[in-house]
Amino acid sequence: MWKPIAWGFALAGAAWAQTGMEGTWQGALEAGAVRLRVGLHIAKNEKGEWSSTFDSIDQGAMGLPVKVTTVSGKALHFEMPALHLTFDGTLNADATQISGTITQGVGLPMVFKRVEKLETLNRPQTPKPPFPYKAIEVSYENKLGKLAGTLTVPDGDGPFPAVIMITGSGPENRDEEVFGHKPFLIIADYLSRRGIAVLRLDDRGVGGSAGSSSQETIQEMATDVLSGVDFLKTRKEINPKKIGVIGHSEGGIVGPIAASRSSDIAFVVMLAGPGVTGEQIMYLQAELIAKASGGTDAAIAQNRALQEIMFKAARADVDEKTALENFRADWRSAHGADPGEVLESQLKSVLVPEIRSFAFYDPAEALRKLKVPVLALNGSRDLQVPPSQNLPAIRAALTAAGNKDFLIMELPGLNHLFQTCQKCTVGEYGTLEETFSPKALEIMAEWLARHTR
Repeated sequence: MWKPIAWGFALAGAAWAQTGMEGTWQGALEAGAVRLRVGLHIAKNEKGEWSSTFDSIDQGAMGLPVKVTTVSGKALHFEMPALHLTFDGTLNADATQISGTITQGVGLPMVFKRVEKLETLNRPQTPKPPFPYKAIEVSYENKLGKLAGTLTVPDGDGPFPAVIMITGSGPENRDEEVFGHKPFLIIADYLSRRGIAVLRLDDRGVGGSAGSSSQETIQEMATDVLSGVDFLKTRKEINPKKIGVIGHSEGGIVGPIAASRSSDIAFVVMLAGPGVTGEQIMYLQAELIAKASGGTDAAIAQNRALQEIMFKAARADVDEKTALENFRADWRSAHGADPGEVLESQLKSVLVPEIRSFAFYDPAEALRKLKVPVLALNGSRDLQVPPSQNLPAIRAALTAAGNKDFLIMELPGLNHLFQTCQKCTVGEYGTLEETFSPKALEIMAEWLARHTR
């Protein structure tokens, strides 16, 4: 799952009698369709030294440290070198707001207003104890290193059917947490209350799992899934004949790959899973997101041309240095100048093994091998894995496989995270209170119940 860059700010506070700068502040960063609430806390110690932290409220990232905080009269400056981010602003006459510019590549206006307390995220679906199931911390290893996660097991004698959750793209924790939402935690809670054990894992390089998810190909991710199957088969609480996978977004590719390689996977659930190559998806994804943000046809066409040059460089089976040289040559040919550091940095993010393998793999390759039951769900308002592009391709591949038991559904009014959306833009994800549609949960649970009895 593609994730927007997290913005959020907070600077650690105290009294503000001298300059009026100390205290708690809140603002909103608006960039196109993205609107993120941010918090700022400013403090001064007994020696007169200033310090600060910042919060991204809608991301649930709180208390992030600021490296440099400078106050001079009514002027505030802070720096976060790790994020290449700076802010410069001025306190107004009645000390109620700080107006200025926040810069991370480009400058954007930002106004912080003084508040007594920050707004907080409301996530009403997040499960709260006590729980009618056991939550067991687990870990195991394969040739790629340690994997760690949580296994939720229904109360009772068992053995129980089980599912392995597979996250989307990018480094994700076991809850697939984004914008303060924890969709995998909610799915695990919902299913384990209904008699299904759930194994959810930290991606490599996150939490307790070793390695780096960006350095894994989707084929290696499938190997990790199969290691999870082997682990579950050793557990007396689990029915080894009824182990399946639930993959979201990129995980909807990895799950079928794993199932095509093993007879131990009894069923597959694809949540916004791709049916065509990542390259095709990313072309349409960029167009739809740009249109939702008010982008012009000219800007969309320009971005498409950039994507095509990048994917051409990434598609070649060459190392990063050679790919960059090829990219520069093609860019100079098209534009008469070098692409520059920003565009070269974007290309490097495409060249990592995870994205390179996702971009050029055709999901039909694995889907055409699946004879086990498959459930494919997609939101009608999904801009990241558009249903009109992907669901027909999934249907065609499963039909070609001769699969006699599959269900494909487009769920009205849901976005890529399966939230009931309003504007249905990517920037809206964090502002919505709903984490995962109750209707989608019900459909998935009923289908699993029928296939695991």
